[in-house]
Order: sequence, then structure tokens, then C-alpha cells
Amino acid sequence: MLKLRACREMRAIAQSTTCRWLASSFNHMRSFHSPAFATVDTDNISSSQPAKVHNLVQGKWVGSSQSNTIPDPLNGEPFIEVAEVNETELKPFVESLAKCPKSGLHNPLRCPERYLLFGDISAKAAHLLAQPEVLKFFARLIQRVSPKSYNQALGEVIVSQKFLENFSGDQVRFLARSFAVPGNHLGQHSNGFRWPFGPVAIVTPFNFPLEIPLLQLMGALYMGNKPILKVDSKVSIVMEQMLRLLHECGLHVEDVDFINSDGRTMNKLLKDANPRMTLFTGSSRVAEKLAVDLKGRIKLEDAGFDWKILGPDVQEVDYVAWVCDQDAYACSGQKCSAQSILFMHENWASSDLIQKLKYLANRRKLDDLTIGPVLTVATDAMLEHVKKLLKIPGSRLLFGGEPLENHSIPLVYGAIKPTAVFIPLEEIVKDNNFELVTKEIFGPFQIVTDYRQDQLPEVLDCCERIHAHLTAAVVSNDILFLQEVLGKSVNGTTYAGLRARTTGAPQNHWFGPAGDPRGAGIGTPEAIKLVWSCHREIIYDIGPLPQHWKIPPPT
Repeated sequence: MLKLRACREMRAIAQSTTCRWLASSFNHMRSFHSPAFATVDTDNISSSQPAKVHNLVQGKWVGSSQSNTIPDPLNGEPFIEVAEVNETELKPFVESLAKCPKSGLHNPLRCPERYLLFGDISAKAAHLLAQPEVLKFFARLIQRVSPKSYNQALGEVIVSQKFLENFSGDQVRFLARSFAVPGNHLGQHSNGFRWPFGPVAIVTPFNFPLEIPLLQLMGALYMGNKPILKVDSKVSIVMEQMLRLLHECGLHVEDVDFINSDGRTMNKLLKDANPRMTLFTGSSRVAEKLAVDLKGRIKLEDAGFDWKILGPDVQEVDYVAWVCDQDAYACSGQKCSAQSILFMHENWASSDLIQKLKYLANRRKLDDLTIGPVLTVATDAMLEHVKKLLKIPGSRLLFGGEPLENHSIPLVYGAIKPTAVFIPLEEIVKDNNFELVTKEIFGPFQIVTDYRQDQLPEVLDCCERIHAHLTAAVVSNDILFLQEVLGKSVNGTTYAGLRARTTGAPQNHWFGPAGDPRGAGIGTPEAIKLVWSCHREIIYDIGPLPQHWKIPPPT
């Protein structure tokens, strides 16, 4: 009876939020600087007017006993104060997760009205996010904390908006579609359901402050889970503002907890709260530690040393060069899908591809943020890596390899020109070089090499030996070549054909690694069901018993 009343109340809340949403939509149209949900003015965040980021727990926005001051990545001035929770302040977060049963906040047999509620929330949020002033608000906020070109920042917001659009209306309940199989006798049949985990955790990085946490958060909610979300403190202000938008659109404030903390504190929270599943996006080192600490109850979208192979058919050199430049250096190379190594067929090596790549790289300027600060690798560390590579016999610097000039980026961040180092394939494959060459540098940096047709097996062996298998590209329209490479590789998101790229995580296809049972996807119904639900089988066997049934002999 209580469950029925709760579900009815939920339906009433979903309907009542429509009027509030329509009214707030009008307010959103009035001013770019102050949407109704926003607590910050993106262009006026500064040391004299610092923004403040709070935590959300048990339905309340709260502070903490201490704050972490974030420097502006372009000038070093303190401009955001993040209320970071310490280890003595974790109790409310642990208690909040503990309130959620393993069966979740909803499932196919409990409170199914919530599937409809989240379809409505998605529709309203998609509508709001499509408003030009709200698009601009989030694009500018992303630029302030994770500097990238306006088009790159805007693209992230548009993908997020399209995702919400995709899961409007009945699409959320379609995620929970079940199936039935006839049984062995009358009254027996089995049903397979997608079942939530219940209390879950989401940990996401700095490089896509909106897209990654939002898509994973909504996927968790759609399937009936109660998530706690932690985003890198350098950029967590973006998701704090997005949560406020979602509340405007009808999201219950108790449905999501939002925490700011350092890594050690979050690690303790995960061990103390013991969520049924944790989604981690970030470095392989942290991913492997969490996999042990959480006893395998984890899904990973960790680092990627992503490769691109140019096949034997040389065509559209300008276009291929442009895509290579975008893959390696957009967002200053700070994408887990960024092009880390380029294998050029000998036919491409004899073209003017490298000269075109150098020209395109030199167009990138700090003024328009087509090149900018690197938030996790210092300048000296990147240049030292270049020096080590240049000690390998036959290696040479193709372009870059120098610090950016005339800037005020703080020393804690990196700032180098787009860089490419050529290393002979014969040297890459050597055991004493391979680990160094395939070390991921999360910045504007790539390895370039070439190969003869008879060396393709060695190229494929390199791809096999690389630790992570996130994205890849095979640039060729030669069908036999494509079949050879695709059939002997494993990367979870692989583009193939003349227009192939390594970067791109739109809302219309799976994005995630392969070759690892812990691998997580993002963006599609398949990804959501894989990451945020498990299979549950219920076998109904209600009779009737056969006439004249008697207790049989023991077996």
C-alpha cells in the first residue's frame, strides 16, 4: 500500500513540475548571464568574484570545513572555491547511499512510474539545454575551467543535449524491456529483466566536464540506481550547475548525491559505503587500484594510447591531414581518444602529409584556445619525454617540442606547442623502447612512424601489445586492407574508411574500450544497460498441478 501511494505521489510530482518548468523556461530566455538555475556568471568569475561549489547530500546543498581554491588555468589567479569534504565528513554520504536498497529506487516491478518521470526530465532538460543562452552558458563555463576552443566546448554541450533528447518520452522505459520464455508445463514461464544495482558511484575526470558525468549519471538514474557523483574538483562547477538545471526539470533532490573531495577521501568513501557498482573514467593506474579495493565491482573507461593506421590508398591528403590534426591536438590533446601514434603506409610517407600536418599544427593559437593549458602534465615533464624519445636511434622531431610563449598559464599546468616525434618502426618494436614509446602523454603530443606493406604484421603486433584498447582508426577504402586490420585488432570504438578518426564520442554510437570484461560504454542504450543494470531472471510457476499428482519416490 505504501509503495502504491509513493508511486502515485511520484506521478503527481512529475505532472506538477511541468508548469514550473514552463514558467522557468520563460525566465531562461531573459538573460544569458543568469539562467534561473545558475548560481554563477561565467564571464565574471575571478579572484575578486570567486565562484563557490557545494556538495549535495540527502537532498541538501552543503559546504564543508575546508575549501580547495582552483587557479584560473589561463592566468593562475584563484577563481573558484570548492567545498571539499574531508574524511571526517563522509558519514552523511555513506548514510545516504545506505538508504537505497539493492533493488534500487525503481525497477520493472517497483515504482515503474519513475521510468516515465525520467523520460519527462530528459525532455525538459533537452529543451532547456537547446536554448541558445543556456548552450552558451555551459560552453563558456567549460572553457573557463578546461580551456578548449569554443567550438569544441559547444560540441560537448550539443552532444549532451542530443543524448537527453534521445532518452525522452518512453525511451527510458524501453531500456528496461524484458523478455519471456515458455516453460515446461502450464503455469510456468521465465522472465528476464534488467535490474538496477541500487547504490552506485560515478567518478569522472576533468577533460569533458559535462558530457562524461552527465551521460553516465543519467544512465544510472534511468535504470533505477541511486548514484553519488564525483567530478574532478578543477571542473566540478560544471556538473554542479547541471544538477541545478536538472532539479529545475523535476529531478528529485534526494536522487543524486554530489561530492567534492580529494582522491584519498573518495577512495575511503567507496570502501566505507561499499556501492554495488562504481563507474570510473580516468587513469589506468587509479583504475587498477580501485578494481582491487572494490573487489571487482567496477566498470572502467580508462586511459587509451590510441592508434591510427593509414592504408596503401593515398587520396584526399588535405582532408586526412586535417583529421589527424584534430585527432591529435584538439582540446590540446586532452582526450582519452586522442591520436597517440600514427602509422603511415610507405605510400603516405612519400606524400606531403607531414608538411601539411606541420602547417595545420602551427595554426593553433592560445588566443582562440585551439591550443592551451594541459591540466595534468607539466611542461617540463612533456619536454623531458620528448628528449628521451629523441635518444632512440633514427628518431627526429617533426615539429613542436617547445614551450608555448607569451602566456600566463600557471606553472602547475603544462603549456607546449603541438608536437610530433618520428620513430622508426624497427625501433618501436624493440622491448627496451616499446614501453617508453607507448607511454600516454595527455597533451598535444603524438608519435609518427611509417611502414612498408610487408611490415603490416609488425604494425598489428604493436597494436596488440598496447595495454589499453579504447579507440582506433583505419584510414583506407581498400576493403581487403580493412578486413585484415579490423579482423586482427580489438579497440572498442574503431573508425574505418577514408574519413576515419580516433576522436569522437557522439550520442549516436557506442564509445568505450573492448577486450576487458570491466570495460564501460557510454551514450547508447546498449552502454546504459551494460554499465548500469544486471540481468535478473524470474521464473513463474503457478500451476495447476497435474490431476492425481502424488509424491514421487526419492531421487
